[in-house]
Amino acid sequence: MVLSGRPQDELACGQKTTEFQIPTGKTRLSPIIDCFDGMVVSWTIGTSPDAELVNAMIDDAFGGLAKRQKPIVHSDRGAHYLWPGWILRMKNANLTRTRPRKGCTPDNAACEGFVGRLNNEMYYKRNCSSASTVEFMKQIDEYIRSYIQECIKMSLGAMSPVEYRVRLGLAA
Repeated sequence: MVLSGRPQDELACGQKTTEFQIPTGKTRLSPIIDCFDGMVVSWTIGTSPDAELVNAMIDDAFGGLAKRQKPIVHSDRGAHYLWPGWILRMKNANLTRTRPRKGCTPDNAACEGFVGRLNNEMYYKRNCSSASTVEFMKQIDEYIRSYIQECIKMSLGAMSPVEYRVRLGLAA
């Protein structure tokens, strides 16, 4: 799902990188959440907290923006968001970035809330002792795809983010 076709000139999104520890190693997730409706608009999953993880997610999320759209991207205080390459990528895409002060993440609440929900509904409930890293990454991907299609949100009139966008004529 792409962010194009939005009625707003400014979009606000939250992003963060989070880590999951399973017996076969660490897995990292870098999602970006649209503050408009809680849609996970882009995500990358990998084993290294490197530039590729966050850059690929940003490129995917904002590759189809109209010139008039100037998103505000709220991130956590991760080192990934201080890398010169990431800052340049944000500037070239005409994105405005924010970083909260230490210990205060209200700007990034949408992303923090999604990651908390993913932890409660997927990560903490699964027995990952026999899952390989690749299998676990597929489980995260499946959860996110199911979440955007099926997760009912009362704030969206008891619809999923996809249903809500279809109802508003923002998605087909």
